[in-house]
Amino acid sequence: MLLRLFPSISPPLSLSTGFRYIRPRASYGLYRGSREMGEKENSESEVIQVKNRATFRLCNVSSFTTEVLEIPADNPTLHVLVIPGNPGIVSFYKDFVESLYELLGGAASVTGKNWVFFVCHFRGCKVYANLFSNLCLSSAVGHISHTKKNWEHGRLFSLQEQIDHKMDFIKQELQNNEVPILLVGHSIGSYISLEMFKRSPEKVTTTLYSFVYYSFVTFCVGLYPFLALNRQSIQQSFIRKLAASRIISVVLSLIVALLGLFPIRLLRLIVTTFLGKLWSATAVEATCSHLVKYHTMRNVLFMAMTEFRKLSETPDWAFMREKQHKMAFLFGVDDHWGPLQMFEEISKQVPDAVLSIEREGHTHAFCCTEAGSMWVAEHVAGLIKNNQAS
Repeated sequence: MLLRLFPSISPPLSLSTGFRYIRPRASYGLYRGSREMGEKENSESEVIQVKNRATFRLCNVSSFTTEVLEIPADNPTLHVLVIPGNPGIVSFYKDFVESLYELLGGAASVTGKNWVFFVCHFRGCKVYANLFSNLCLSSAVGHISHTKKNWEHGRLFSLQEQIDHKMDFIKQELQNNEVPILLVGHSIGSYISLEMFKRSPEKVTTTLYSFVYYSFVTFCVGLYPFLALNRQSIQQSFIRKLAASRIISVVLSLIVALLGLFPIRLLRLIVTTFLGKLWSATAVEATCSHLVKYHTMRNVLFMAMTEFRKLSETPDWAFMREKQHKMAFLFGVDDHWGPLQMFEEISKQVPDAVLSIEREGHTHAFCCTEAGSMWVAEHVAGLIKNNQAS
């Protein structure tokens, strides 16, 4: 939703909550580690700053052209699959995917057989944070027809069809891959990830003497999750009515598409000035190349309409309790899509899920700023590391 990308930016309130996960303040890199003071730096632990860039590719998933953003790794032990919100444009998540990859071993020096080290600064002191040395494969898969080109010729796709599409992507791209999958969903992508987790089969590998069972999806992280309607939100009520009207949706999509006819320099200026003064160049470019398209905007609104219908139902608390040790959620302080009422409800219904509240002021649209992408990537990297260690 457009308004999901343009939330009001206000300083977060100070809340007192019982976190199971705490992030110390680090100026760069990781936030878990031990201080090394008064010792000379070992030359073997010098960090090699090599930025791994995410690449885009098109693939055909169940006859639908799909945009994929990925950073492959040699012999990965984990596949992190990012499920976007709405709009489901993977370009918005480029900074996040690249930062997450780096934090999971993409830009580090191997100083020992089983250790990888990152060097960052913790209030002036060196911090060495160890990570598993095997690289993970990170990728993000976009929603059908939330694309640069009108590949599906104006067809509209519902929330359920987008869920089916993501399951088809896993079956097609990862069915012969025994590397465990970790899902990271943003906004409505959190709901999609939970549905994928629910539908994920137990995969069986045959060995010479026995059967080895392991879960196809092993962990699920929800970022600023949209899991149920917030009936107290005036913004949601407005968007729900707007998306429910076919006439209004068509008119709004036409207006947005007209902006796409502007010269690219003028369009970038408009987006930067009126929509994203604090946005990264990546987010501005994603808006100009993908969002100001008639087919994209129509699908954004149509999917939103189906979201509101589906999320009027009560969340599947039974399933979430069953998998509570395999899921984590990050909420924002002032986020009507994932309000703190939902944080409190999950803490009651799913007591052993890892719950956190972001109080750095990065907002629901964290992926639109470099600072937000980096902070959330640090948070998710910490969750993954803790999950892999347990």
